[in-house]
Amino acid sequence: MATDTHRGSSEQSLDEPVRIDGTDHLEAVVSDHDVVLVDFYADWCGPCQMLEPVLDGLASETDAVIAKVDVEQHQQLAGAYGVRGVPTLLLFADGEQVEQHTGALPADRLRDLIESYTSE
Repeated sequence: MATDTHRGSSEQSLDEPVRIDGTDHLEAVVSDHDVVLVDFYADWCGPCQMLEPVLDGLASETDAVIAKVDVEQHQQLAGAYGVRGVPTLLLFADGEQVEQHTGALPADRLRDLIESYTSE
C-alpha cells in the first residue's frame, strides 16, 4: 500500500476514535486503512452513548480504525450510506463496505467482527 504524504498535522492518534468531518474525510480514512469501523451516531441517542466507551476501547485494543459520524451534522453522508437509525455501524475492509448493523452491539461481538477482517 502506498504511503500517504498529505496527512500532516491533521493526523489523529489511532488509539482513539476519529471524528469524521465530511464525505472526503471518510473516504480518505477508509482508503488509508485496512479495517475501519464507522459509527453513525447522534448525541441525543441513549444506545449511542452506551456504545461510546466500547468504541473507545476497541480503538486502543484492535488494529481497526474507529470513525465516528454525527448524523445531525452530516445528514447527507448518513443518507448516502442508507443510515435510517442510530447507532448504525459500518465495517470497511480494504476500502469496501463489508458489514452494516443498526443498533448497539456488545464489545465482544464487535471485536470478533473486526478481528474476522484483520487477522486474514
